Amino acid sequence: MTKRNWLAGVDVGGTTIKLAILDHDGDFITKWEVPTDISDSGHHIPKHIAATLKDKLHSFDATFSDLRGIGVGAPGFIEVETGFIYQAVNIGWRNYPLKERLEMETGVPVFADNDANLAAAGEMWRGAGGGAKNMLCVTLGTGVGGGLISEGIVLHGAAGMAGEIGHITSVPEGGAPCNCGKTGCLETVSSATGIVRLAMEKIEATKSGQLFELFQTTGLVTAKDVFDAAENNDENAKEVVREAMYHLGLAVANLANSLNPNVIVIGGGVSKAGNKLINALRPHFNRFALPKVAAETTFQIAQLGNDAGVIGAAWLVKENINNE
Repeated sequence: MTKRNWLAGVDVGGTTIKLAILDHDGDFITKWEVPTDISDSGHHIPKHIAATLKDKLHSFDATFSDLRGIGVGAPGFIEVETGFIYQAVNIGWRNYPLKERLEMETGVPVFADNDANLAAAGEMWRGAGGGAKNMLCVTLGTGVGGGLISEGIVLHGAAGMAGEIGHITSVPEGGAPCNCGKTGCLETVSSATGIVRLAMEKIEATKSGQLFELFQTTGLVTAKDVFDAAENNDENAKEVVREAMYHLGLAVANLANSLNPNVIVIGGGVSKAGNKLINALRPHFNRFALPKVAAETTFQIAQLGNDAGVIGAAWLVKENINNE
């Protein structure tokens, strides 16, 4: 039987592990997910990944020998060359040899990177990046994640920390505390959590407007609610959007001045606001970006959703195998 040369992509999250088998062009053969077993500090995860991959391959009358490699994205701090996880808090890994363990379980070459980097690579390869070699990916979710791609290469930096966009200090004095231990980080104002925090401050201060009425009715306000209310001319919501997008525009413009990307891709839950987000962000970006950078940089909403990580993980395999 002819060897298939498939690519396996794995995206390890705190709740679920997303997996996929793709062909060399990045088209799905199949995709699925399994619960993440974080017991024993995530020690059993490589064994579970190997077992579910083996079962899925068997359903296609295939084996591990049909895989060119396995790409794995995980949250946390990773030494890319060795696939060594220094720390992944949501998983429980600390000083964990992920690449070594998974290769031992499968006999297949394994390549690992930070999940945000691989989501960016996925969008570059098969998503909103459209193959752009210079791209900035910003994920606006619970926090603010990012991936930097220059000349088709994911930038890692000296300690693998490049792309920590959410921890750019955006509010130098008097900013809100961040989970990283600093104050005033970008994600305290421009993430979904940050936008809701700003909205709740407005609700408490004014006790009026659409957001106040919504909170009184449902006990909940989301980032999408804030953008919708701003679109409906609610003054409090408009002020929250303006503040969140001011800080995001300032940070992203300074990154663009340094990196000169073709395209900036915005993903994560907040990106569901679509053009409302881009229209609110663009004026601030234009204000702080060099005129030529502003004129030549396009914005796109991420297209791949939850598939970005596994597609980027498959791309990681393809890039490493091709370069061997």
